[in-house]
Amino acid sequence: MTYQQKLSPWVIHKMLPNLKQLDVIRFRRRNEAEAYLKALKQMQPHANFALAFDMGNGEYASIGS
Repeated sequence: MTYQQKLSPWVIHKMLPNLKQLDVIRFRRRNEAEAYLKALKQMQPHANFALAFDMGNGEYASIGS
């Protein structure tokens, strides 16, 4: 995990149909990530996104979407 990733632990994933996930953007604060997620869902209503907290060891604490 890079230093920049440690500074921004909140990450939005786009869920892909082949059970993979694509990191969209990272944030330092949860409220900023939730606001961005809300805008993404409005722009792409048929896409699936997930907000997660990156713990730094390759694991994520999923917050839901």
